[in-house]
Amino acid sequence: MAEKDEHTFNLRFSLSADIPSEAWDDEDFEGDEWLNEWEREVKPGLVREVFTYLRQFVGWNCHIRNRGVSPLDEIEIVMRKEGG
Repeated sequence: MAEKDEHTFNLRFSLSADIPSEAWDDEDFEGDEWLNEWEREVKPGLVREVFTYLRQFVGWNCHIRNRGVSPLDEIEIVMRKEGG
């Protein structure tokens, strides 16, 4: 029976936005629009590009694993090297 060896690597993004004080006084202002843009436009493309890159490597399989953390906060990509 084969033994399993594991290692964790984290790539963390810390997001922030500079919002002018006067914007908060506008009744039509939605303070989280910048975060919605990240979720709608930036993050999906980033994840697609990461998978496109990772799938180039022969013998490596990758998939997303959900460990109960919201995908708004974390996406875990599992990579497994087949055959050593």
